[in-house]
Amino acid sequence: MTTSVQTLKKTTKRNPKIVINADDLAHLEGLADGMMKRQPALADRLFDEIGRARIVAAAKMPKNVVSMGSTVTYRDESTGQEKSVTLVYPEEADIVQLRVSVMTPIGVALLGLAEGASFYWDTRENQRRMLTIISVEQPALEH
Repeated sequence: MTTSVQTLKKTTKRNPKIVINADDLAHLEGLADGMMKRQPALADRLFDEIGRARIVAAAKMPKNVVSMGSTVTYRDESTGQEKSVTLVYPEEADIVQLRVSVMTPIGVALLGLAEGASFYWDTRENQRRMLTIISVEQPALEH
């Protein structure tokens, strides 16, 4: 198993392309700004993601891209386990309901990724894992 992970490391790009909804941009920047004193590394990471993202109007946001309110299913390539979570703002986070804050390491990592994208994830135990986005569902529009 180790060999395949090392091979993947050499053949995949470190940072998959990301897309962010223009409607979410100001709120995300505000959150990152507010987080600078408490969690500077996480805030920097969110700013880095925003800086390299393609910002698009809400109407042009691809349906297969993780954005605020999306439910995303991803697979841990080392265990084969799949997990579904909904990406939310911090005030809506509830781990029991699998509502993950965008201001967590996994939330920042998922933001803006498309179905099929893979990324490296370092667990709290400092194990490097590769996660792959299996599917993305957008929230039902409220009328």
